[in-house]
Amino acid sequence: MTDSGKVYHRSCTGLALQTVEQHAQDEDITLFAGCFCPFVQRVWAALEYLEIPYKYYEVDPYQKPQELLNVSPKGLVPALMLNGFNPPRALNESTVILDFLEDIAAKSTHKSLFPPSTDPYAKALVRLQSDHISRTLVPAFYRYLQAQDPEAQISGGKEFHAAVQSLVELFERAEREVGGTGLWVEGGDLGWADVVVAPWIFRATNVLKHYRGFEMPRGTKFEAWLERLFEYPAFKKTCSDEGLYLDSYERYAFNRPNTSQVANAINSGRGLP
Repeated sequence: MTDSGKVYHRSCTGLALQTVEQHAQDEDITLFAGCFCPFVQRVWAALEYLEIPYKYYEVDPYQKPQELLNVSPKGLVPALMLNGFNPPRALNESTVILDFLEDIAAKSTHKSLFPPSTDPYAKALVRLQSDHISRTLVPAFYRYLQAQDPEAQISGGKEFHAAVQSLVELFERAEREVGGTGLWVEGGDLGWADVVVAPWIFRATNVLKHYRGFEMPRGTKFEAWLERLFEYPAFKKTCSDEGLYLDSYERYAFNRPNTSQVANAINSGRGLP
């Protein structure tokens, strides 16, 4: 396989485009987004699940227009413009935004991605799951995708596979100790860890499979979780057609120079921005 020079997309397709069109009107919250960005998708899915009104606003994070820099100093998406303030205020960083949305929902829609507050241990287990995703699984995804040497690709595949398997073990621990969390439970509801990891698990089934031949771990419970996750309405409606991801991630798969701040951080061994 050779680099065909495909460029990243600048607008959503498929179900995601339909969702964008439904959120084109001004609201108190404007989501500055990039259609292919997994960090955006975790926030977008949370907005949908928590039923918080928002306007979707597509920007090009690689061109970093001034309007994006005004709400996100590094020029990264996602970012929120909070129009209810005068003057408007802004937030960036996906996990910070997720915490903010949880607090907003607690006072408005009364929905939550966390277990009930009456079970602080269950919530702590979810935080452990989320910590593993951010520290281990997400960086492993990019190291694997950006690896060019065959041996590095083999090593990266093993590393990412192990990161997914470790997440499964954390889900299984929660199942033993508190009856399970999120969609790992049959009949369960979308949870914090589901939202935090879903964009990368989804891209593993198309981007990593296409460019690296990656196959997901097997197992009845894991496969059932995948199906529940990918079919959950709040996530599914934020997904574009497969071609958008294959085109947009070719630059990562061939590790083109200055692909993104995330790619540069992986190449230099630094933490993700």
